[in-house]
Amino acid sequence: MAKIWNDQTFKSGLGNGVLIVIGCAVNGLAYALFLIPHHFVPGGVSGIAIIANYFAGLPVGALIIVLNTPIFLLGLRTLGKKYVLNSLAGMVLSSVFIDLFHEIIKIPSATDNPVLASIYGGVMLGGGLGIVFRGRASTGGSDIIGLIVSKYTGMSLGYGIMVTDFLIISASGLAFRNLEAPLYGYIVLFLSTKVIDMILEGWNFSKLVIIISTRPEEIADFILRHLDRSGTALRSRSLYLNREGEIILTVIHRKQLTDLRTFIKKTDPEAFVVINDTYAVLGKGFKSHLIT
Repeated sequence: MAKIWNDQTFKSGLGNGVLIVIGCAVNGLAYALFLIPHHFVPGGVSGIAIIANYFAGLPVGALIIVLNTPIFLLGLRTLGKKYVLNSLAGMVLSSVFIDLFHEIIKIPSATDNPVLASIYGGVMLGGGLGIVFRGRASTGGSDIIGLIVSKYTGMSLGYGIMVTDFLIISASGLAFRNLEAPLYGYIVLFLSTKVIDMILEGWNFSKLVIIISTRPEEIADFILRHLDRSGTALRSRSLYLNREGEIILTVIHRKQLTDLRTFIKKTDPEAFVVINDTYAVLGKGFKSHLIT
C-alpha cells in the first residue's frame, strides 16, 4: 500500500514539475515576444522589473529575483514555508526563462503593433501562469503581496492583489510619462486573468438551473426524456403564498439551456428560474475541471 502511495505521489510530483516548466517557458516567451519590447507592465513584481529595465537596462529576470527576495523573506514569516518554497521554484524558473529568451537567445519582438502585443502578450502570459498554477505553484510577486496585505488589513485576497496590480500598472504611466502605457497594461492584466480562469476552471462550463414551478412533473419529464439529464426535486414552501411545492435542481450543458428555457416558458410562464454558471461538476455525464 505504501509503495502504491509513493508511486502515485512520485507521478503526481513529476506531472506537476512538467507543468511548472512548460508554464514558466510560456511565461518567459510572453515577456520576450510582447511585454518587454513594448514596456508593458502587467502588474506585480515583474511590472516593477520592467519599469526598472526601461531606465537601467538591467535584465528583467534578474531584477525579478532581486525584487522578490525581500517579499519572499517576509512571506516566509507570514505565510509559511511550504507555500513560499513552491512559489520560489516557479519564480526562479520563470525568471531564468525570461532572461534566456530575451537576453541570451535575444528573440525579436513578435509585432510592432502595441495593440496586438497587449492582446497576445496578455493571452500568452495568462496561459503560462495558468499552467504553472495547475502544477500547484506560482511565480510569486503580487499574490504573495496580496496575501500579506490581506492578512494585516482584513482586505480580501482578490481585492488585495487587484489593488497591488492597479497601483503598479498606474505607476508605469508616471514612469514612462505616457498615459497610454497603463492602458495597455490593464489590457494585459484583464486578458491574462481571463485566460488563467479558463485554464483553471475549464472552457466548457455547465449551467446550474433552479426551477420553482406549479407544473414540476412536466418540466422534470422534459429534463429526463428530452435533455437526457437528471436532477433533484426538493420540497419547498412559498414564503409569500405559504403554499407547498417542489423545487427542481438540475445541471445541464450550456447548449441545452435554450431548449429548457423555451419549454419552461411554454409550459409555465409564471415559473421562477435561477441560472448560474457551474465550472466543476462531479458525476455521470460531466467531465470535472477540478484540479487534482
